[in-house]
Amino acid sequence: MPGDLDTQYPDAQSSLGLALWRATNAWQKHIRAALAPHDLTHVQYVLLASLTWMDRTEPVSQRHLAQHAELDVMMTSQVLRTLEAKGYIRREPHPDDRRAIALHPTPRGIELANMATQDVESADTAYFGALTPAQRKLFLPALQRLASNPHE
Repeated sequence: MPGDLDTQYPDAQSSLGLALWRATNAWQKHIRAALAPHDLTHVQYVLLASLTWMDRTEPVSQRHLAQHAELDVMMTSQVLRTLEAKGYIRREPHPDDRRAIALHPTPRGIELANMATQDVESADTAYFGALTPAQRKLFLPALQRLASNPHE
């Protein structure tokens, strides 16, 4: 085995973690390219699209949005400030919790979220098109299982 790395793998291609790292980086490159014309980072898109998608019959708090997107609350706060400065969301006092802020996408934010979603979904279709339909059918539940792994 070349080098001095003490590993259980005979070669780099045998590592699931390295394969996931490489696939994730390649996918993120496609998503960044899809979002570039919209002047959105991936995290900005996820929060804006999530807020636009969420049922807003009840106020959406920053904490609720962060939980939905599975993002850190502090990072969410920073990104929301940027989205607010760009005019894509607005914040209002939460009607039920004096400590919380209610979040709302603006009409401009909703329009952007929808346009960006079309491009993100097209990028996903192109990227995951490398898999056969049967492989994609198995891949999604495998990813979902990993994402909900109780051994975190």
